[in-house]
Amino acid sequence: MPDDVFIAISGEALHAKSKVYIGRAMARKAAEDLDEYQLWASLALELLGKAALAYRHPSLVVDPTNWKSLFVAAGVNVTTDVKTITAKTLFERLAHLVPRFDPLMHKFCMDISERRNAELHSADIPFRAMRLEAWEARYWHACDAILRAIESSLEDWLGADAEAPRQIVAEAAAASDAAVKLRVETAKAWFAGLKKAERETLAQEADSMMPIDQVASFAVAFDEIWIETCPGCGCRAFLAGDQTGEDIKQENDEYAMWEIVEREFVGDEFRCPTCKLVLLGGDELDSAGIDYIHTDEVEREMEYEPDYGQCQEFRVRVGGLNIMPPWL
Repeated sequence: MPDDVFIAISGEALHAKSKVYIGRAMARKAAEDLDEYQLWASLALELLGKAALAYRHPSLVVDPTNWKSLFVAAGVNVTTDVKTITAKTLFERLAHLVPRFDPLMHKFCMDISERRNAELHSADIPFRAMRLEAWEARYWHACDAILRAIESSLEDWLGADAEAPRQIVAEAAAASDAAVKLRVETAKAWFAGLKKAERETLAQEADSMMPIDQVASFAVAFDEIWIETCPGCGCRAFLAGDQTGEDIKQENDEYAMWEIVEREFVGDEFRCPTCKLVLLGGDELDSAGIDYIHTDEVEREMEYEPDYGQCQEFRVRVGGLNIMPPWL
């Protein structure tokens, strides 16, 4: 990381500015100006998110299509007009750095960002239509998740104003936890109320299901689907999520060089085909007692063409077979 980072993409500077903006937001809330409260809060959230990326590396917040901005991120100050990423790209990248930044949190952050844009760039008044209880708890939850990822806290970010948001987050978490536990108990009671023969038939049917057959049942296309046990009915169920990292080791034999890749996935959406229990996001999975971190291991064989400039060929070894991925 460059020692002297241009202030526009400095993690410290972005963090400090987000503190100023959230201070303005809290002042507008105290004055009961809830439209402006949400406006300043949305600006503070985006700056906080960019600070989290910039702390990892300044290049994560600059526009990758603008070469001058990339040079600045690398410590070569060729311009003062640094172009940064859009809110859409910001929140997509946070999903890979913030453990709790699941699709539900991602969607909320995009929604508040879009309302901010409509407020600033049109005659629409989107904030006025939003009730405080409809967004505030989710807002503080998102901020708390980002702050934890940079080893900070609401108390550090808000100072004396942190007590109320912390209470809002705790109350929302308690309500969500209770609701999830009730759904699990309802599913458990439904299954227990069936006749023994029906339960055995449903369990056998579930055991015959495979992850590849469940793709269409999930709301979006995830990187991976894996088998879980339903906390409600106890039958085979499925959890889907995206890859967040991989650890690569190389092995050689007399014929080829192999990469052993240990992949890590974070689950976002749980579905049980038997009792129809659905859980969305890390918080609901936690409440249901489901470990949503999943790892697996694949082996890739690397074959190199002898001529310079030729593409490197990858094969994935699955069940002892060498398979050329269809996208190559």
